Amino acid sequence: MPEPPNLVLPGVYYPVFLNLKDKKIVVVGGGKVAERKMLALLRAGADLTVISPEITGKIEREKKRGRIKHIRRQYRKGDLTGVFLVIAATDSSAINEKISYDAPCLVNIVDTPRLCNFIVPSVMKRGAMTIAISTAGISPALSRSIRKELEKLYQSEFSGYLESLRSIRAEALKGIGDKRKRAEFLKSLASEEMLGILREKGYGEAKRRAVDLLKKAKRKGD
Repeated sequence: MPEPPNLVLPGVYYPVFLNLKDKKIVVVGGGKVAERKMLALLRAGADLTVISPEITGKIEREKKRGRIKHIRRQYRKGDLTGVFLVIAATDSSAINEKISYDAPCLVNIVDTPRLCNFIVPSVMKRGAMTIAISTAGISPALSRSIRKELEKLYQSEFSGYLESLRSIRAEALKGIGDKRKRAEFLKSLASEEMLGILREKGYGEAKRRAVDLLKKAKRKGD
């Protein structure tokens, strides 16, 4: 078999966040790794199909809930027709390579970057905030270690603050007429000073300060 057409040289990646809402996604494999991938894809709103002769209990539960489709057999050519993205998590290198060769779409072969046209970073989430870390497939373990450091640095107060900024920003867009002053205000909400308040004094104090800044900016921006 010739080299898979999806092959990408390590390090040549363009970072991007995908909207998978209602997109047709296939996971090939039914073990623990496939289960983990399945759960992440479901959280992103994917229209998900799992192809595998056997599946874990958790995948079976999601199937019974109607959250996924399950095809109880090995992968076949043609399974990827109309698919937006496929993740292969089987224990067969031959099947994984065939999937990479067949895929007309985004394809990730777990732990085999040379067969992928995208790789999955280590991810940290705090509400609407997502931080992704990648070492271009060279050291996933290092990516996980960096993620754990970031989890200590950005704790739960950031998700609350970010959610409050949704309404504050909307009010600023309507209430501050001067574009320059509006831009300065929005920048102040994400300043190093504000991040320091958030870490040292908590979400409540940061939100109070942001609301006070909005009141002042609206008076000056009229």
